[in-house]
Amino acid sequence: MTLQEYDYARESPSKLAASCLLLALTMKNLGGWTPTLEYYSGYRAQDLHPLVKRLNFLLTYQPHDKLKAVRTKYSHRVFFEVAKVTPMDMLKLEEKLKS
Repeated sequence: MTLQEYDYARESPSKLAASCLLLALTMKNLGGWTPTLEYYSGYRAQDLHPLVKRLNFLLTYQPHDKLKAVRTKYSHRVFFEVAKVTPMDMLKLEEKLKS
């Protein structure tokens, strides 16, 4: 979804991937950012928090324009319908990121 948004073009691909992983881990209650993830990604969880919040906000944004191809594609069963996942409440996300 970030491929369609110019605001994310300036972000490093590795930081974007790490932030997406942290958001997914948080959303699914699969644990947090471990020392192993920090070591191999090169990012501390605190460094990713602003981007994680922006990504969660992006999930809440439902585009009403012609750029629906990515959302439609990832709404399919083959891709586990990840585009249909409900975004986290921003306050709950903030709490989980702080802990």
